[in-house]
Amino acid sequence: MAFHQGQSLADAVREATDILADAGVPSPRVDAELLADHLLGVGLGRLRAMLLGDSPAPEGYAELVSERAERVPLQHITGVAYFRHLELRVGPGVFVPRPETESVVQLVIDHVAGMAHPKVVDLGTGSGAIAGSIAQEVPGAEVHAVEYSPFAHAWAMRNLEPLGVTLIQGDLRDALPEHNGTFDVVVSNPPYIPAEAIPTEPEVALHDPPEALYGGGADGMELPTAAAASAARLLKSGGYFVMEHAEVQAAWIATMLKRTGRWSNVTTHLDLNGKERATSALLAGTVPDE
Repeated sequence: MAFHQGQSLADAVREATDILADAGVPSPRVDAELLADHLLGVGLGRLRAMLLGDSPAPEGYAELVSERAERVPLQHITGVAYFRHLELRVGPGVFVPRPETESVVQLVIDHVAGMAHPKVVDLGTGSGAIAGSIAQEVPGAEVHAVEYSPFAHAWAMRNLEPLGVTLIQGDLRDALPEHNGTFDVVVSNPPYIPAEAIPTEPEVALHDPPEALYGGGADGMELPTAAAASAARLLKSGGYFVMEHAEVQAAWIATMLKRTGRWSNVTTHLDLNGKERATSALLAGTVPDE
């Protein structure tokens, strides 16, 4: 099976779907359509109407399909990731945001509802998906973001600058000491994959940067633990902390937060797939400067 010159768009998309399915791509038809639309720029609605006619396949389509069949992430090929209401620029060196994380953003938005000017920080922002969504969807919010990787920081800068987010390059362990005790919300989706839990999807294992995946230590809990400690340092008394994590880490994280004696209302939250995806808590009492 091979693409040929003068092929119709409908035939090319059908063929691309078969190629991607044979390569094990999870959503071959959708990806085939998105790659065609990346070249045509007409939107999926118009593209699907064109599939009913005799429109020609766009030039360069076969090369993009071949790249995707090698399990290069779709977002790296198109340069775009969609997250809530944002169109984010992404590429090599930055973690591609996942739909599951959208529910973490919703937890923050629900918590700050009614606050005039909530002050929020996203620790380990990556592409800027969480910080950017909060800035866009919560008028009046003062949003900060921290990213350690220079590559991810560069992508985040492109995505967050137009949204008015204050972005710094730094380590979530000790970032923003001048803001200790001033945030209403700390949110984080830190690296959390255990050292031995190598992802099975080639798009993740081969293309997402390792520093955005592995949380440190055999259980992957070094960076999530550090994020919780930084949240306790940065939040106001009564401030809200929410962190994404692996399903298997939910009970451990809830226990960790309770044992410190610094947190109340520790709650585990399910994602859209019913998995224990995030844990939230309120900072109890007055936190000394650290």
